[in-house]
Amino acid sequence: MELRPAGLVLDGREEALLCASLFYFRLPRETWEARLAQVRATGYRAIDMYLPWNFHETAPGVWDFAGRRDAAAFLDLAHEAGLAVIARPGPYICSEWDGGALPAWLGLDEDLRVRQAEPRFLEQVRGWFDQVMPLLAERQWGRGGAVAAVQLENELDFFDTADRHAYITALRDMAVGHGVEVPLIACAGQGDLVGANGDVEGVCPAFNFYPDDRSPFVEAEVRRYADLTAARGLPLLVTETNRSHATLRRLMVSGASLIAPYLQASGYDFGYTPSVGNWGDPGGFMTHDYDFGGYLSPVGEARPETAEARTLTAFARTLGPALAGARATGAEGVQAVSVTTSSSPSRLVLAGGGTVTGVPNLTEEPGTALVDGVEVALAPRSTALVVQDLPLAGFGLPGVLRFASADLVGADEGGLRFASRVPAVIAVDDATATFAAPEIGSPVRQNVGGLAVVVLHPEDVLDPGGAHGEITAPPEEAEELTTAYRRALPTRTGRTEAHELPPASEAVGVFRGRTHYATDLDGVEELLIEGAADIVDLALDGEALPTRVVYGGTITVPTAGKTAFEATVETWGHANFDDSRLPGLALGSLRGLGRVWSVAGREDVHALWTVDGGAQWAGDPAPVRSLGGWSSTRIGRPATYRRTLPVDGTSHHAFHIDGLVLPVEVEVDGEARILSPNDPWLHLAPGRGRDIAVTAPHWPGSGGGGVELLRLEAVRDWRIEAQPDHAIIALAGQDAEGLGVELPLPLAPGEEAWLDVPVPAGGRSLRFEGEQVRVSAFAGGELLGRVWLDDPHRPRFTGGDPGRLWIPAGWNSGTVRLLVRGTAGGAHPRLERVTAAPAPE
Repeated sequence: MELRPAGLVLDGREEALLCASLFYFRLPRETWEARLAQVRATGYRAIDMYLPWNFHETAPGVWDFAGRRDAAAFLDLAHEAGLAVIARPGPYICSEWDGGALPAWLGLDEDLRVRQAEPRFLEQVRGWFDQVMPLLAERQWGRGGAVAAVQLENELDFFDTADRHAYITALRDMAVGHGVEVPLIACAGQGDLVGANGDVEGVCPAFNFYPDDRSPFVEAEVRRYADLTAARGLPLLVTETNRSHATLRRLMVSGASLIAPYLQASGYDFGYTPSVGNWGDPGGFMTHDYDFGGYLSPVGEARPETAEARTLTAFARTLGPALAGARATGAEGVQAVSVTTSSSPSRLVLAGGGTVTGVPNLTEEPGTALVDGVEVALAPRSTALVVQDLPLAGFGLPGVLRFASADLVGADEGGLRFASRVPAVIAVDDATATFAAPEIGSPVRQNVGGLAVVVLHPEDVLDPGGAHGEITAPPEEAEELTTAYRRALPTRTGRTEAHELPPASEAVGVFRGRTHYATDLDGVEELLIEGAADIVDLALDGEALPTRVVYGGTITVPTAGKTAFEATVETWGHANFDDSRLPGLALGSLRGLGRVWSVAGREDVHALWTVDGGAQWAGDPAPVRSLGGWSSTRIGRPATYRRTLPVDGTSHHAFHIDGLVLPVEVEVDGEARILSPNDPWLHLAPGRGRDIAVTAPHWPGSGGGGVELLRLEAVRDWRIEAQPDHAIIALAGQDAEGLGVELPLPLAPGEEAWLDVPVPAGGRSLRFEGEQVRVSAFAGGELLGRVWLDDPHRPRFTGGDPGRLWIPAGWNSGTVRLLVRGTAGGAHPRLERVTAAPAPE
């Protein structure tokens, strides 16, 4: 295994590699072998594979590499399938996975700083690397294993790491110390080469590109990075990108030697493992159905892009070292394109002679282009790879392939094989022939320049092993499941522990799952809750309040004189993408109810702020205005507002800016922080906050909201029931008497019920309908996933299908057990129906 300017070289052969994401932790173990075979059958030569730290360290110092967590067995199966593996052990992986794979308990150490060259974090990372790196080192390519490269960290250029060089150096030294000798890489998420690898020797920078597939500027951007890496004697490794092969062709012809579309083989998040706050969306929940439209669905259905995969991999394999060693330039001679195309098409100058020119059609309509005077037909949403002046001697054939608008997918003593969906022009030496567009199963044959030439439909292109199968998903035949059994099972144990203040979920061992809180209120008219996350169900005197989705922000709850306060806080997931707009979306942030306060007093502090406008005016004394009330013609210039707050020096207070529309910087006693419209609250501990300054850019309409100071008193004496994921799954596995019921099933707000629903045999996609209920489904000793039905309080879901859960065939005993909870705040909660459709595996 070598890293050369031509790319990752397996067994001495230089070849442009296509690599599909395939994640063992998102698949049942019994499906691993078949799913690996599906990927290999598309011609992809490699897979990339995250290894999530918190999937294997299930509690501090408790390691699990058995069963579905047996990463070594998955690597061995990948090797048997003939696939190389780019292993990505983090420590942070993102992947829309709970916490980006960082263990939830790291946030309990206030001195630990994640993703930094900081001793406490590196000590934790060392424990993980001590487990995972020997496993990878034992399975390196060339030693009877599949691991061809190891990625350190992931998209570090998105994160504010203080000393990237020191941090990546520490990770590199740990990996090398465990005997990892295959290439080490580090990927940039937004093109910051040095930001990704810290400019550390021995760690090759790689790049993740997620362009708009319709953008005309892809080629120019990719060529820039190809030039940057070539100047360092390195290849352009694209470790993540979009899944459309029309776009992958554009990357290939622009100089990428490794192309790894992210999640080409989709998966599924079993258990309490999805994340929150994805891609900077402060309200998003990742679905359990982890699908971005790759060529394999989460349940293993093959999609039409599999034919495009076979065609492109056959093209790369046929050109082999000539393509891998090619140099990318801007294309000349592409003219008269009748459809929207690239602003700067690319051309590869092949090693040993010849060129490949990429001509994209970025529209849904067929088109044409002139390439060096020859008209080329362009299929909708495609990229033609036009080969010119290719010597055929390397294939043992006479002559030169002067021009081919179809994809060259094979060349040997039997002649030349091409693939195309549209009419094609092929010229060998001085002979030119036009080929009609082939039909599926009916190739078009001609003799051109003394050579046998055949043009296939892409769906007739075979993978290297000759396998050829169904490329589209079978139609779903859903069966409605109307009968259920309501089981006389408790949904919690009821055993509680006393705590003076409400603890974080992680502090009581709930790294995933639910934590239940209860206390008695005495004379409390209003509560202020700081730091709750994620799904917060509250009740006063047994009456359920509307469910809230909170990410560590601050909420207020009027009590209406009620005294019994209860809360159930469920962790949907820890943030996988650091977002400073809300406290609960920071990496390492904790879950649970947060701090609960009684509001003992309020004071209006919107007025009597002195204004310092800097260069916006001259003069002294400063004017006095309301906060945000200064007007200026200089839009966007900062102004600072100062005043003394009426804090008493002994109480906790909360400072609140209502109606905030822009982020502002707040300085309290010399320390600054940002308040955002998502969380316009600032906690002031006793003795702090007397002198406060707020700096904001002037923007018309940004002022005028209320500004308040709340005096707080801690609510104490709590009863806590911890319900971690394994405890919920244990309850779901118990037996109990049942009463037959017919759907729909009505529930009261806050009511929970266990239901057993008979399910037809085999793998099934389960779909749920209803309103204002949350459903958790269990089978095979695991949580299949959760859905939240038609509720005005639910968040936006991102990723795959939020209404579908998958029960794999091997987990289907004929029954799925549901934990159904009614929510409050709208119509009457009910589970309307459940349907099951076949899910091939």
